[in-house]
Amino acid sequence: MVVQDRRGGAVAAAVCGVGLAVGLLTTGCSPNGAAADDHSRSADGPVGGSAAGLPFTDRARPPGDRASDGPREASGPSAAGFPSGRTDYAAALRAGADALERAGTSRVRTEMETVSGGTRVAIRGSGGHDYRRRTGRLNVRLPDTGDGSGAQRTITEILTPSALYMKNRGAGVPAGKWVRVDTASLADGNLVTGGATDPMAAAELLRGVREVTYEGRERLDGVAVRHFSGTTDIGAAARAASAAVRPALTAAEKGFTTDVVPFDAYLDDAGRLRKVRQRFRFANGTTGGTSVTSTTTLYGFGAPVPVRLPDGDDIYTGKVAATGG
Repeated sequence: MVVQDRRGGAVAAAVCGVGLAVGLLTTGCSPNGAAADDHSRSADGPVGGSAAGLPFTDRARPPGDRASDGPREASGPSAAGFPSGRTDYAAALRAGADALERAGTSRVRTEMETVSGGTRVAIRGSGGHDYRRRTGRLNVRLPDTGDGSGAQRTITEILTPSALYMKNRGAGVPAGKWVRVDTASLADGNLVTGGATDPMAAAELLRGVREVTYEGRERLDGVAVRHFSGTTDIGAAARAASAAVRPALTAAEKGFTTDVVPFDAYLDDAGRLRKVRQRFRFANGTTGGTSVTSTTTLYGFGAPVPVRLPDGDDIYTGKVAATGG
């Protein structure tokens, strides 16, 4: 998959003025390894009891089985959080965003790893998200760039369907001020710009699932999950997305030459997305381009997630430097 700006330039050129993940790629950052996966594969037997909580049975569909995009009659009973009746793996993944909305809120861990020209940068964040209000708050930790510009600096981000707010952004922004960016104006719809993918956007992106493979039963943070891999289509996801998220995904569809995004997703027995890893690639003026892997982990469902938007007087409206530092 090679993702480029349809307008002829790299996505990085369109977003680096306010971008975090992409901006860091231009600062000569030292390599920074990504955190190891925090899940482990279980034995072949059912995890946490029987497979009755799924809209299919593991016995009927063995690990590694690839599902088509068409509807399939479920072989077993379905849980409250899953689609019922005629369904398949893809249907369960497409319904993941709806399950999150029913859950209300959760805590969030994020990791975004970029690789460009042999340089690896990992940006990590943590916070919470409200899936009904479509708002969230993250603290995104910058890696050590080697020149001190990123070390010991944390950017606070407020996520909304229409805008991304960043505080402690640097790049000429006064201390204590916020930068506001319209997500629909970004070439990637804020799938990578902020250094973390909006959790609801990541879930809604799965509405465009093209094909999916059931990888097996695992445990994630002590919770029984089913692991799926496959590809999703940004354009299809944009057309199926909720009204709040659709503009951002539509922007992403227009900004990339290919809509295909490989993913790994983990659903619990209530159909809630517990973890999703999505892989993007775009040109960045370097041989081989830039690959971006965004991983979002959800836990602590029901935790309070208070989010207060910045006051107008606290939003910086001046020029922002073009690099991430």
